[in-house]
Amino acid sequence: MKEFYRKHRPKTFADILGQEGAVSTLEKKAKTNSIPHAILLHGPYGTGKTSIARVLARVLKCSKYDFQEKNTADYRGIDSIREIRATVNQAPIDGDCRVWLLDETHKCTGDAQNAMLKLLEDPPDHAYFILATTEPQKLIEGIKQRCLCLKLNPIPIEQLIHIVKRVCKKEKITLSSDVLDKLTEYAAGSAREALQILDRIYQLDLEKQQLKAIEKTSVTTQTILIARSLMNTKTKWRDITPILKELENEDAEQIRYLILGYAKTVLLNKDNPRAFRMIEAFRDNFYDSKFSGIISACYEILQG
Repeated sequence: MKEFYRKHRPKTFADILGQEGAVSTLEKKAKTNSIPHAILLHGPYGTGKTSIARVLARVLKCSKYDFQEKNTADYRGIDSIREIRATVNQAPIDGDCRVWLLDETHKCTGDAQNAMLKLLEDPPDHAYFILATTEPQKLIEGIKQRCLCLKLNPIPIEQLIHIVKRVCKKEKITLSSDVLDKLTEYAAGSAREALQILDRIYQLDLEKQQLKAIEKTSVTTQTILIARSLMNTKTKWRDITPILKELENEDAEQIRYLILGYAKTVLLNKDNPRAFRMIEAFRDNFYDSKFSGIISACYEILQG
């Protein structure tokens, strides 16, 4: 059985919630037949990069036979790029164009990125490239200069609620308001995370069971535990170091976004200086410092 986030992928731009800026730009380009041949979508995990790419392929009248999705993390990307370069001049099989979605482009080696750059410099009229990444700073400047760069943001909680409700209606699932609120809180701006949590809990009969299952969601749960601990003025450094050690090998940016989302929700609901301090400490990315940046920000808040 298909996972909900795959089964209920947006089919049109109107279905995509929380990314009005990127969607508006692409809709305007489509109306004037001026969609660029190279587009870079960057933003946090689960915010719609792949969904936007698939919708855009439909808008371009690209058939399913001419749409290729490649994870460029495989073999550091070089084999994928070589394969594309060998076939890029072939005409579409059954549509107006060919579209390549290159996912996780930040994991490409320098050689792979330079090979990709040559692809983007002068593509055939029928070829379109959509690059997706959570870490655009790892791409060489030449790639970014040749792409229309669109930033995707964490999805606001109100729109996450709407997304989950929409899927629940189609699947004939009933959730209590408490379960819905907790689910979207733990999803922290990621539609994919919200629907993956829904997948794990919807068959549980009791609300108590559903709430407990939400709390057991791996990285999200541990990060929310950290966020709640940071919000508590009685928390000591020794209280959160065990959790930090468990998260050490996880994506620092995903953790940062989750903590930011939690603090933002708290601050929007009530005057809370602690939540403001958390937003300040986690506001800037940790691309260079990585998990050390997470540790430093947590320590700063607890010592303040």
